[in-house]
Amino acid sequence: MKWWPSRKRDVDLERELRSDLDLEEEEQRDRGLTPEEARHAALRAFGNPTLIREQTRAIWSWNWLESLARDLSFSLRTLRRTPGFTVIAILVMALGIGANVALFTVVRGVLLQPLPFQDPDRLVMLYESGLHENDTVAYNTVSGGMYAEWKKQNQSFSSLALARGSRVGLSGSGGQLPEKLGSAELSWDLLRTLGVQPALGRDFSQADDSPAASATVLLSWGLWKRRFGGDPAILNQKIYLDAQPYTVIGIMPAWFNFPDSSTQLWTSVYHDNPEDEMTSFSRHMYRVVGRLKPGVSAAQGAADLSLISRRIHDAHLNDPFVFRSAKSRPLLEHMVGDIKKPLYVLLAATCCLLLIACLNVANLLVARAATRRKELAIRTAMGGGWLRLMLERLMESLLLSVGGGSLGLVLAAAALAWLERTRTDMSRVESIHIDGVVAAFTAGIIVLCALFSGLIAACSASDKRILLALHEASRSVSGGSARTMLRRVLLALEVGLTVILLLGAGLLLKSYERLRSADMGCITQDVITMHLGLPDARYATPAQRANFFDSLLERVRALPGVDAAGFVTAAPGQGYGMDWTFNIVEHPPLPQGSGLFAISRWADPKYFGTMGIPILRGHTFDDVKRLDAANEVIISQSFASQYFPGEDPIGKHVHVELKHRTAVVVGIVGDTRYEIGESPRPIQYYPLNAGVETVGTLVILSSHDLEQFALPVQRIVSEMDRDLPVSDVLTMNQLLGKSTLDQSFNTTLLVAFATLSLVLAAVGLFGVMSYIAVLRTTEIGIRIALGAKREHVMRKMLLDGLRPAVFGLVVGLAASLETGRLMRDLLYEIKPLDPAVFAVVSATLLAVAAFACIFPAWRASRLDPMQALRAE
Repeated sequence: MKWWPSRKRDVDLERELRSDLDLEEEEQRDRGLTPEEARHAALRAFGNPTLIREQTRAIWSWNWLESLARDLSFSLRTLRRTPGFTVIAILVMALGIGANVALFTVVRGVLLQPLPFQDPDRLVMLYESGLHENDTVAYNTVSGGMYAEWKKQNQSFSSLALARGSRVGLSGSGGQLPEKLGSAELSWDLLRTLGVQPALGRDFSQADDSPAASATVLLSWGLWKRRFGGDPAILNQKIYLDAQPYTVIGIMPAWFNFPDSSTQLWTSVYHDNPEDEMTSFSRHMYRVVGRLKPGVSAAQGAADLSLISRRIHDAHLNDPFVFRSAKSRPLLEHMVGDIKKPLYVLLAATCCLLLIACLNVANLLVARAATRRKELAIRTAMGGGWLRLMLERLMESLLLSVGGGSLGLVLAAAALAWLERTRTDMSRVESIHIDGVVAAFTAGIIVLCALFSGLIAACSASDKRILLALHEASRSVSGGSARTMLRRVLLALEVGLTVILLLGAGLLLKSYERLRSADMGCITQDVITMHLGLPDARYATPAQRANFFDSLLERVRALPGVDAAGFVTAAPGQGYGMDWTFNIVEHPPLPQGSGLFAISRWADPKYFGTMGIPILRGHTFDDVKRLDAANEVIISQSFASQYFPGEDPIGKHVHVELKHRTAVVVGIVGDTRYEIGESPRPIQYYPLNAGVETVGTLVILSSHDLEQFALPVQRIVSEMDRDLPVSDVLTMNQLLGKSTLDQSFNTTLLVAFATLSLVLAAVGLFGVMSYIAVLRTTEIGIRIALGAKREHVMRKMLLDGLRPAVFGLVVGLAASLETGRLMRDLLYEIKPLDPAVFAVVSATLLAVAAFACIFPAWRASRLDPMQALRAE
């Protein structure tokens, strides 16, 4: 029997039922009964016609689909009758589902999706380790000499390749300005190791990767489009990088940005670096990518390389900076870096938010079921099955979840578009997109939310005591006490989850404030920084370099509004930079295999005054001493404490073997932090006038608008060298903000989720109070009529509303003890169980709960007892 002519079948069924009933009635009349008695007797003998209809339809094909369509139609009509409830429930679901889908998409794209390389599971990043027996640094960069030995002697890898991030200046041409670009130096076989080919042109060959070869370069797809208009004719043409000609041999695919998202071009590492650097075992500057042979594990590969490292270490015991072992980790883990744990924390936060949303909707549905209790009881008395009524409740929940999920998917797409625009620095951001897997995940979330919310509401309305429901009146609230308790339990769970989110957000917020307020050891207000570097090809001699910086600083200091200016290779907050090994001439020789090291900087004499770094002892560099005569060094306070304990370092001599320099200590300055959030490390400063360093940061101090100096300084640099780009023009506050971008992003999102959960909890509490007040209208009216003071009524109602909030607060605080410990690694200078954060969260939650309860309580206390009794 076909299912679609259902109307005709129903007509036929009705006709057949009437015919059978008429026949039965005629038989009863033949037995001598009156027409009315015959009619009743026929109905008794025939049975319930409605039940017969349902039983008949149940054996028809496709009955389940017709039943589903009826339930869907009925649920839609029911929801349309209460648009306020429907809109609120859909919005609540949309917030929970949208946040969950967005974070799942990010986590999947960044952490779970395989890298777009050939057999990515066999790719590992390799590191040197074990500088000494108690070395705790896990992932050290690799020296060129150790890489060469690994490549030559290993038995576990089908290929090993080398990479190092760098920055180069692209000269202007065709009216375009020069610019500083992120770049990477690669060994010729790195792209082959990854299994990647250029989109246009060719890859590096082994012949390209040697000092004698012509310089070659690969361009990123974005740089090719932006700078060269996507013209294929750029292939085999020359461009100038750091004043040297490079031939463009290929264009990489649009998705390729190894080793990080800032990389815009690639050059050959052995061509660009001197031989002594590439064969050194103590200059650790490179990343090594390895492809494991089939059947070889990462642990076996690392053990193989560790044996090689140990042999090299034992053969160079006089060099204290030759590592003795190797470590590895999956390439994906290396590329995502430290973002893994924060993303999982945010995903857990969105799961809490989704659960809060489901609890809120369940609360709304429970209240809705309570208001329809008598209607459902009547339908049950008329033959409606309990399972059928439960399916109707589930259908309503499903419709709300589908509406919320659809809107949530739109919100998630908008949030992801915003993320891709604002966080281009995030690792693997190009992999974040909505696809079929995300759509399936959304569908699954919708079904789970519908079942969770719908089953709670359906079970709350599953009381089979029909007569009790029919007799239940508002003067007796005992009949609704179970449902009132259910709503309170749901609300307590909601509050508990909200407390967990609020405490997590509070800890991160306080940690971020501590981080941003950390003392950098220098001025952070009224200072602007600009990065520039001199190409070795054009500034080959120390005199040329020293003269350029002298002239630049003189002209910058002459600009109107400039209070002071200085130059340093890396300002506080710009990163570790470089470190050198050294020995102190006046101290006894160190044991074999031992060495001292400290962060090294080059600075001009007025840098310390410009940055407000105090000179604690001695004096700054002698401005008259230049080039080889500039044999002075200034050390930081921690340098003096660590390497000159109990003695005066002024006048002592520091010898740096790498630079073949011996310098006399002329001053001690205050400590600075190389990166915000890191403890001060020993630093040694050498004079910029020596003409050794070519790259660094110009710092300008001014009480005027700092951004006004960007163009004048760029104009000065262009007049001195038209191919020299100025980049990273940032105030110190912007520089520090950029370095804390991840912490700011994580904190902002978690605070937003916590705020949403607090709003939802407040809405849920308001709804519970309003519901209880309506149920107890008659009781309250009677109390007031018998002389109860309105203030006492209001206080009692307020306490009734605050009980689930207090219970939820206690549960949430207990659960947050473990949550805080899990977040320990994300916190800076605060404890996971910070009492101030716990106190503020508790006070905030109780204040919001009281605010949500006070209006329903006040409204209940204002009831007119006569009107309440008349309504009864």
